[in-house]
Formats: sequence, C-alpha cells, structure tokens
Amino acid sequence: MTALNQDAAAADVGPDVEVAIVGSGFSGLCMAIKLKLQGIENFVILEKDAVFGGTWRVNHYPGAACDVPSHLYSFSFAQNADWSRKFPQQPELLRYTENLVRDYDLLPHIRLDTALTGADFDEAAGCWRLRTSKHAFSAKSLVIATGALSRPAIPPIAGLEKFQGRMFHSAEWQHDYDLEGKRVAVIGTGASAIQFIPEIVGKVAQLDVYQRTPPWVLPRPDRAISAIEKWLLQRVKPLQWLYRGLTYLQYEMRLVVFAKLPSLAKPAQWLALRHIRKQIPHDAALRKMVTPGYTLGCKRILLMSDYYPALARNNVKVLSGGVTELRAHGVVGSDGVERPVDAIIFGTGFDVQHALGALPVRGRGGKLLSEVAQDGLEAYKGATVAGFPNFFMITGPNTGLGHNSMIYMIESGVNYLIDAIGLIRKQELHSLEVLPQVQADYNRALQRRLHGTVWDSGCKSWYLTAGGKNNTLWPGFTFEYRRITRHFDAVNYLVLKQPPAA
Repeated sequence: MTALNQDAAAADVGPDVEVAIVGSGFSGLCMAIKLKLQGIENFVILEKDAVFGGTWRVNHYPGAACDVPSHLYSFSFAQNADWSRKFPQQPELLRYTENLVRDYDLLPHIRLDTALTGADFDEAAGCWRLRTSKHAFSAKSLVIATGALSRPAIPPIAGLEKFQGRMFHSAEWQHDYDLEGKRVAVIGTGASAIQFIPEIVGKVAQLDVYQRTPPWVLPRPDRAISAIEKWLLQRVKPLQWLYRGLTYLQYEMRLVVFAKLPSLAKPAQWLALRHIRKQIPHDAALRKMVTPGYTLGCKRILLMSDYYPALARNNVKVLSGGVTELRAHGVVGSDGVERPVDAIIFGTGFDVQHALGALPVRGRGGKLLSEVAQDGLEAYKGATVAGFPNFFMITGPNTGLGHNSMIYMIESGVNYLIDAIGLIRKQELHSLEVLPQVQADYNRALQRRLHGTVWDSGCKSWYLTAGGKNNTLWPGFTFEYRRITRHFDAVNYLVLKQPPAA
C-alpha cells in the first residue's frame, strides 16, 4: 500500500454528506475534482478495497497496458507531458491517479475498505440512506462511478470447484505464485489475455490457450517517448494541446468505419490478416485457428505486436471451442481430451451487464435497480434512471466506446452531473429524476442508431445483453455526447422542491 493510500485508510466516514461517490477510479476522481472546483467539499468517495485507483489498481497482471495513447488517456485539465511511452502501462497509469489524489487534495474524502452494501431513497427526506461495510449515513445525491469493467467474469464451467491447482482471474493476479516450469491453462483470449500471454510464455513449461472466438489483433504502434519530445511538450503548452487534439481526431475518425460506413473496415481487416501471416509464417493450421470469422470491429479490436509470436512457440497449444469441464488436475476441452495443468488463469473479461452485482439499490416506491435491468440497464444520457431520484452514473449504459478514449466520455458525463448537482444545491431541491417517457424515447433513438453499425453485424460480444441488445456502446461521435451533456436539461426531469404528495 502506498503512503497516499495509507493516509486515506485512516479517514473516518462523516454523516449526511452532499454527494456520495462510489468508486475511486478515473470516473470517481474526476467527479471529486470537479466538485471541489465548484466549491463543494462535503462529499465522500467510497472504495471497497484497501487501496484506491480503479481499473489500473485492479489490473496489475504482467504486461497490463492501455490501448489508447497516453496523451489522450488523461484528463484535459490534468495533462501529463512526462509519459514515458506512447501507450501507457499499468504502473504509470496508477501513478497518474495517485498524482491526481495528491494534487487535488482528495485524501480527506476517500473512505477505503468501505463497500456500499445497500442504498434506499428516502422519499420524505429527499436523500439516499446508504449502508456500507463500516457505517450507515445519508447523502443528498448518489453517484455510481464503478465503471463497467469492475466485476471479473468467471464462466460457469462444470467442475469449477473440483480443480485442486492454482486458479485466478487476470484482474486478481496472484503474484505470489511462481509460474516458472508450470503447466498453465489460459481460458479466454480477450484484451487482458493477449497482454499477459507474451509475458508468461517464456516462463511456463506448457501453455494451453483455450480460445472460444479469436479476436482481431492489430500491431500496437508503441514506442518510448524521447527526452526532446517530453521537453517540448512540457515547455510549449500549445504543442501539448495540438498533439492531444491530433491524436483525438485520428481516433475519432475510426467511428466512420464502425458506425457510418462499415464496408470501410475491409482495408483494416486486410492489415490484420497480413499481421497474422507475417507473424505466423510457417504454421497454416495456427493461422487458420486465430483468424476471426466475423467483421473486424464487431468485437473489440485488440492491439498487440507480440501475441501471435507467443502462440507460435513450441510450448504453446491453441485449442478452439472453449472448455467443457474442469477436473482435479486437468482441463477438458471441447474435443473431450483432458490436459493436465498446474494452474488456470481466466482471461475472460468482466461482467459488464451486472457491473453493480447484487447491490440492492432501491429508488422511488422501493423499486430495485436490478428489477428495471432485466435485459440490461437503460439510462438517459448514460447518467440518470427513471424512478431513481438524485441518482447519477458516470459511464453508464450506452456510453462505452469502440473507437476513442473513455476519458473524454468521463469528462463529458461528469460535467452533466456537476450541472445537475449544482441545480439541486442552488434551488435547494428535494429531488430530480428523469421522466420515464424521455428516457424511453432516448433509448429507442439510440437503438435505431446502433442498427446497421459494425457492432450489429452478427457476432456475439460483451457489448450485447443476453437478449441481443447493445446497451454498452455509444453509437455516435464523442463530440456528440459532449454536446448533449454540456448543460443539464431540467425540462426533461421531474423537479421537486417539496416531497411528492402521498
């Protein structure tokens, strides 16, 4: 635990705060900073773990890195000219979040080892009654900033409880376990797996990679940032903004391929196929096995330059079709063959559709949030939910991206929430909540826009609910989302100065 986190652990939860923020990652920290900049100091950040930092504190597996360039994966109000690489790695990203906490004096507001266990909206008082693993207290507004990638997904494989070796998810990496000379099975070939597989392949005796669906992988154009580049970015501030802006435009234009003209994905798909041929030149069977059968972009595109060479090593076996059963000392693939292993590592991503888990959040009339999310949660502008007054989300439903930096979306969403909380404060409101018809119309329009995009081209992905609805991705340009969240639109909300009549 760092010194910053140790200091935060000593803080005590105060009662009756103005805003309770759940989560201490990029979203939660951005919300906290913006509250402070507005002169709002009576807030807390609840963090269920012993340290803060969100995604880049949780994901510390070997090779963990971001696939968005460093200078774009940082806040516009806290740009960093000292990134060491074009694509940031986990330790550097965690240091960035710690610097934010230090620079904006957020330690007094952070409550570590404090998990939210329940939340009920008090209709008479117009506030949230919150229960945590340590204390119960009230908050005028509740902000969920846990993000979609916060709940590790372990597939329901038969015999899961029978395996007697070491078993863990990439987001819960067990560094105390020495992989040297071990027989290891990796289940899943998503964004995390393609990063840690090249890191461990040289240590293990045998690596079995169980792949259900191969991902599209493009080279990651990573490199060290030179000393002269850092010097220029530090000394010439307009250059820093220009570089960030050009990077933003480069990534933003990818939406044309994904959502406007999916047929333009063919050149990128050709480059991905060329990448496979170039990196696996002598094994036609392996090339065929790792070549996707769906349109590039339908699932998340991954960036990695040493994944395919890792798969081509003599001590690696790629197995298609997934896993059917686990036994005491082995894994049974779809071919029915049991392969002995010492350890299993799940690279199976996150449960996006149930990111809040079984957390009982009860809104007006005692309605559970989980009850209104039978086929995935819907929200208005990814921020508010009908029937849940003074309840806000950052990067909620349909705000995810397949083409640009989520930091941009976080800042946009936070600005909207700050405007809303400012209205509650200024007018001393009892509550505000989005009108049900407004939310329904908004989401119908979203789903129409998603139809015909590359994400609607037929593959099965974590973007989709069990019913096939995409309630994960934003279908437009990020600047469109920035536009609709620039100001809080109270006209689309039930705004109450007093409790509603009984």
